[in-house]
Amino acid sequence: MSATRPQPRPGASASPGWTRRPASLTAAVTAELVQRVVRGSYAPGSALPPEPVLCETFSVSRTVIREAVKILQEKGLVRVRQGAGTTVTPQSQWNMLDESVLAAVIAEDESLAVLDDVVVTRRLLESDMAQVAARSADRDTLDRLRALVDRMDELVDDTAAYEEHDRRFHDTIMQSSGNRIARGVVRSLEGQVINTTGYQGRSGREMCRASNEGHRRIYERIAAGDGSGAAEAMFTHITEAWLVRRAAGGDPGRLTR
Repeated sequence: MSATRPQPRPGASASPGWTRRPASLTAAVTAELVQRVVRGSYAPGSALPPEPVLCETFSVSRTVIREAVKILQEKGLVRVRQGAGTTVTPQSQWNMLDESVLAAVIAEDESLAVLDDVVVTRRLLESDMAQVAARSADRDTLDRLRALVDRMDELVDDTAAYEEHDRRFHDTIMQSSGNRIARGVVRSLEGQVINTTGYQGRSGREMCRASNEGHRRIYERIAAGDGSGAAEAMFTHITEAWLVRRAAGGDPGRLTR
């Protein structure tokens, strides 16, 4: 007689697609639960499956599940109430600056609206920092900005090197502004989305050349001490560069101001 496989208890979720048992079970379970919440497998307002079901689903101990649920709560994805269980929270309560939450949301967003919001946030903060940099940039900063712009003109055929100098250009302006909080937010957002396919979009020689024309306008306004001009140049550059990379994905109406 052939042995029969045990059937999952009622309410059990699909098993995770792990090819081998992860080294960190808590991290792996947490990542899977984040994806399921964001994907809507566990809908807002619904109860997360009880501990025994999650233990069976992931083949882990209660300790691992409790640690994972605690992390989900810190990310704003669930609310834990004594005697009432664990409830999935609405999107408005999710911590969108959390790396795993933002990555999962972007992965599920075919409209690119979330990346649009990242760009809107970035251009708002960087426009303000460019305005301040036009008043505060010293000669050394101006020389570095000019050197970066000139060098990027030479790197239009080397996309990877161009993009690295592009990031240095923007970071030099942010540092010059002295706004550590705004710089931290921009760097955090950029670090989390920079390698996603949707954010990278299209690239190439002509796109790099057009992008660097925007950099040069920003540099010229900062060097002239023109705060409002620098802010406008930064706003326009970030918007236009994203629209080119974005191509035809969804409606870019969220960028309109």
